[in-house]
Amino acid sequence: MIIAGSCPVPLPPKATAFGSKALKHQCINPRFVLYHTFNRTARQEKLVNGMIRDSQLDRSRQVALQIHEILKERILTVDLTPGTVLSRASLQLEFGVSQTPVRDALMRLQEEGLVDVYPQYATVVARIDVGHARQAQFLRLSIELEAVRRLTRESPKETAAALSVILRQQRAVASTETYDIYDSLDRDFHRTLYERADIPQLWANVRRQSVHIDRLRRLNLPMPGKMQAVLDDHQAIVDGIGSGDPEAATAALRKHLTGTLSIIDQIGEKFPDYIRKETT
Repeated sequence: MIIAGSCPVPLPPKATAFGSKALKHQCINPRFVLYHTFNRTARQEKLVNGMIRDSQLDRSRQVALQIHEILKERILTVDLTPGTVLSRASLQLEFGVSQTPVRDALMRLQEEGLVDVYPQYATVVARIDVGHARQAQFLRLSIELEAVRRLTRESPKETAAALSVILRQQRAVASTETYDIYDSLDRDFHRTLYERADIPQLWANVRRQSVHIDRLRRLNLPMPGKMQAVLDDHQAIVDGIGSGDPEAATAALRKHLTGTLSIIDQIGEKFPDYIRKETT
């Protein structure tokens, strides 16, 4: 669907390769953000129609950084789906800012591989890079497996108790209606491993590298049984750490962290327009 406007600009061939319904029209209205129809919320409808002047910005902080954070969150949660065309003019309208902070925010997203920029044409939300997701998985496995081994030796009972508190909270919100809270608690669970192992800075590094696997998880979690499987994995990790059994704890963690990419073919079949094919 192309939002109303009268001077469409043709997309370059690479941009039209996404195959989403929106991009098959092969044009951009430069005055508006183009939102894919997938899972559109009422708030997004207002954004599309230019009805919101965003009040989220704290003018005492760097504006470009805040716009980057907001757009990044929308991309990671798949509110902005792969193939969505972003209009700088619409973003200026939404946030009530000049061109410069919007341009800077989009440049940051491009550096992170979250948008593709076609000069003089469009900025498009990038497809999910499975190769990058595999590297992020490797990084997390390398760090978290060692963290869990350390915790089973040094503070098994205390760590298990801290993780159990988070797990109880996560069980209480394990539904699609409270998905955002569930997902936030999932991150809290893993961040606690880093903090208890005294490597909190590595968590920040891992988060920066996890943008594509986070997007895959967001597509995967609503699938039937996935939320419960995550809870079961977390319980097995807690049990392994609490019993001081490094083999059980690391086996549970490895199973947990490899779950999403183990079904990448199924995710790709369900969302073929969202995944960038791996190069061999």
